Amino acid sequence: MSKTEFGKGCHLHLIDGSAFIFRAYHALPPLTRKSDGLPIGAVSGFCNMLQRYVEGNHGPDAPTHVAVIFDKGSHTFRNDMYDLYKANREAMPEDLRPQMPLTREATHAFNIACEEKEGYEADDIIATLAVQARAAGGRCTIISSDKDLMQLVGDGVEMYDAMKNKRIDRDGVFEKFGVFPERVVDVQALAGDSVDNVPGAPGIGIKTAALLINEYGDLESLLDRAEEIKQPKRRQTLVDKRDQIELSKRLVQLDEKTPLDFTLEDLEVRDPDPDKLLAFLAEMEFRTLTKRIADQLGAEAPTITDKVAPEAEAVTVEDIPFDATKYECVRDAVALLKWVDQIREHGWVAVDTETTGLNEMIVDLVGISLCVRAGTACYIPLTHRDGSADDLFGSDELAEGQMPLNEALDILKPVLEDPAILKIGQNMKYDSKIFKRYGVSVAPIDDTMLMSSAMHAGEHGHGMDTLSDRYLNHTPIPIKPLLGSGKSAITFDKVPIDEATAYAAEDADITLRLWQHFKPQLHRAQVTTVYETLERPLVPVLAEMEMHGIKVDREVLSRMSNAFAQKMAGLEAEIHELSGETFNVGSPAQLGEILFEKMGLEGGKKGKTGKYSTGADILEDLATEHELPRRVLDWRQLSKLKSTYTDALQTHINPDTGRVHTSYSITGATTGRLASTDPNLQNIPVRTEEGRRIREAFIPEPGNVLLSLDYSQIELRILAHIAGIDALKQAFADGLDIHAMTASEMFDVPLDEMTSDIRRQAKAINFGVIYGISGFGLARNLRIPRSEAQGFIDRYFERFPGIRTYMDDTVAFAKEHGYVQTLFGRKIHTPEMSSKGPRAGFAKRAAINAPIQGTAADVIRRAMIQMPAAIAHLPARMLLQVHDELLFEVPADHVDETIDVARCVMEGASDPAVKLDVKLTVDAGQGANWAEAH
Repeated sequence: MSKTEFGKGCHLHLIDGSAFIFRAYHALPPLTRKSDGLPIGAVSGFCNMLQRYVEGNHGPDAPTHVAVIFDKGSHTFRNDMYDLYKANREAMPEDLRPQMPLTREATHAFNIACEEKEGYEADDIIATLAVQARAAGGRCTIISSDKDLMQLVGDGVEMYDAMKNKRIDRDGVFEKFGVFPERVVDVQALAGDSVDNVPGAPGIGIKTAALLINEYGDLESLLDRAEEIKQPKRRQTLVDKRDQIELSKRLVQLDEKTPLDFTLEDLEVRDPDPDKLLAFLAEMEFRTLTKRIADQLGAEAPTITDKVAPEAEAVTVEDIPFDATKYECVRDAVALLKWVDQIREHGWVAVDTETTGLNEMIVDLVGISLCVRAGTACYIPLTHRDGSADDLFGSDELAEGQMPLNEALDILKPVLEDPAILKIGQNMKYDSKIFKRYGVSVAPIDDTMLMSSAMHAGEHGHGMDTLSDRYLNHTPIPIKPLLGSGKSAITFDKVPIDEATAYAAEDADITLRLWQHFKPQLHRAQVTTVYETLERPLVPVLAEMEMHGIKVDREVLSRMSNAFAQKMAGLEAEIHELSGETFNVGSPAQLGEILFEKMGLEGGKKGKTGKYSTGADILEDLATEHELPRRVLDWRQLSKLKSTYTDALQTHINPDTGRVHTSYSITGATTGRLASTDPNLQNIPVRTEEGRRIREAFIPEPGNVLLSLDYSQIELRILAHIAGIDALKQAFADGLDIHAMTASEMFDVPLDEMTSDIRRQAKAINFGVIYGISGFGLARNLRIPRSEAQGFIDRYFERFPGIRTYMDDTVAFAKEHGYVQTLFGRKIHTPEMSSKGPRAGFAKRAAINAPIQGTAADVIRRAMIQMPAAIAHLPARMLLQVHDELLFEVPADHVDETIDVARCVMEGASDPAVKLDVKLTVDAGQGANWAEAH
């Protein structure tokens, strides 16, 4: 077919493909293809938008040429220019990923040109084509609302916002930027762009930038004459940040000379081929759209069968029974390659590993299970050993009928690493670390445990057995009968392969069914953003931190253990002297007799065994008035430090790495806080000198230092924002000592007369209120009488009435809706709000605290997710997260640069999702050990 030369009278339409796709994805509920469960919601919306576009573009102003322009990939020449460009962009939702190539197919099916280019953004292609069209004497309409494209408007180029049905000409650009198109780039260079991570000039926004450009004419003149500016801060910014501003201009300037392998003539409008278009729509199973377009084209609509494939039906035991006899044991490459073909055909696979234990840093891989369709799963045994479970003389030789481990991994590695294939797991962090140790980097992933947590935090646990029972009405095959218990327990490699196949393949089957059950519900529960931005992206970040670990000095721990033992002996002597007799301080029964029978203290309660209770709460009450229980509490704390940390930490040092590798549970707390286990590094006490000393054992490698960055009073800042406490907001804005300010407000003590004891009391109240502390609890913390403690709390609420209002409103919301919510949308369910007695008080305090603690947890999660990209150019590693603190290891000569980058990420972590009224600030410290750094 001959092509019409593009020139005068021609009208080019350039459609921003990404804008169409993301509009379709976010505007519509999730949709899956009935025959196989493939996500197609965005494709459906995209096709409807294309159809409306084609239908509405006729008449004298219709296009003669048209193309849909897409982004080819995430890395472009701008990333080479500035490695942090778009570094803060959220990862693409996993259910959108497989739909991207289908939108290209849809464009071709409509017989519209579809163009993209590696290394360049869609905007660059659009800019090049618009300039070419203008130069040829034709017109160009850019169908997009992207502000970056507004620099092209004028002289025959205009924009059209299809969502608002609004045309954007030069005046429209001026309305947006305060300058005409030819100066848009100058304004953007100054204002920067938080979405694309263009730095710009700190403190200068769009309005100020426009004023400056209009006054000085252009950016270069402004920068050359910056010394003339009267405002000192603005003048200094323009002088100091000139290089950054000029870089920003290069980043936002579109490349109008992008090398293209097609011409304007290739974009001529073409009628769709009815057979090709209807075949595609039928393949997608878009019944309504297929019929509508068939009617418009005067063609017969193809038949779309109503038969639904088993895997896409509602996943219940009744519909697809669990049948372990149907699971396949894959013993050779031929069988495994068939599974690989199925995985590629579906675009996803549920995967699970079986290992010789739970410590993913030292266990061996025993087998891998896969599932692509509910009810159809396999197990690949790899390192099972000869001999039965009860055979004392069983061989260590590999059992027969297994593939060589390396051969299986070589076959699976391409699909496990393929960015177009979704890997689904239950607690995928564990499996990804196992694979990583064997040289396989699993991505992208979905995690059913995290989906459950996003939707059901506070309602129930998120382990596989719980989820299977609750949502699939199926009790999984138990592991205990396979492994045994006690001294006779075996590891999974000693389990017979036939028995292992049923157990392991079922795990993958359950995981896939849970995924099919949960995935569509994320949107309906309005937690898709929580899952996509706070849960799933954290998995690879934590996995890398855990695998790297932190170095621990065994000798320091050993010396501490000895010192703690000596101090405990001294405390025992004091306790014996106070009691008037020798007894076993570690025996609750003997302690109870001393306190409540010999000394006659009040508050003694006997349990079912007839012994007195001497728990921490009892002793803390007694310690407000008596010395002996105080000493016992001190002894217990030292005992715990010795057994839990200085002794136990030595056993956690990995013999191969010399480092401790803690494991973080993403679902460890309903509020979103991480929990640390094996060993627990979150609960090292820091309120006492002895507890702080534990951190002295954590050290860097030679030549490095440990660097601690810690949010300053983040929960109080969030409380000030959420509860709207103007006095607290102002105090933070003024940089005041918040605890001293609170003490001054409550106790009418001038700041210059503040004592450390009064400040300490105010600090305890400040933090206690966040946790809904009672007069009893504050009395224990401060070791003061309850009446005095309650008086402090009453006075606090009188001085800051907004806090009481926040508490009351939060409790009322929780009772009405059954959950509370963080500022980022995380839901924490509160099923105990209707309880009676002590549980009701606990539920109420938890509901009050959850939005505050949860928001703080979300903020540091966002910081952690952004951090790897931000420090990628530095020889720095993020090692640990402990509540509001991040710990890094970095060469001594890169400390300052790392602090600048990490602090910027942490202080801006809430943006742009949540704009806090109170600025987040981060304290930084460094040292030869963790104690020095923090």
